[in-house]
Amino acid sequence: MSPRGARTAAAALAAVAALGLAGCAEASPELRVTGAYVPEPVDGRMAGGFLTVHNSGEGADRLTSVSSPDAGKVALHTTEDGRMEHVESLPVPAGGKLELRRGGSHLMLTELSDKPVEGERVQLVLHFEESDPIEVEAPVESATHVPDAQRK
Repeated sequence: MSPRGARTAAAALAAVAALGLAGCAEASPELRVTGAYVPEPVDGRMAGGFLTVHNSGEGADRLTSVSSPDAGKVALHTTEDGRMEHVESLPVPAGGKLELRRGGSHLMLTELSDKPVEGERVQLVLHFEESDPIEVEAPVESATHVPDAQRK
């Protein structure tokens, strides 16, 4: 191959690689969190956490863990047929959302440093398989609080 042909082939390969990288960027998740809250717990040992992770991107992601300076442990749970089960991760579909709500998937905060009281805030850090962590301040609501969007 002539030097000119080699340069043309290299340029074409670089263009294809750039297009491939651009395609990867388009398939990435774009996450934001709304509606976070923690109901005031009955006792100071554990509390539930609820929120919605919206994904406006073209790539899926997974919520892999949550941490909090206000709790020693935060577990991911699902609820099916009235049974709560610990899971390692929860899917955040491309162009969709992950809803953590009463009676369904939720966070379980244990080993609380103090009992959260209505009007306070609980710090949460959501960790994902693909995306950067998202920090959330979840207001502590009344023990019976149900957001309007979830009322039936």
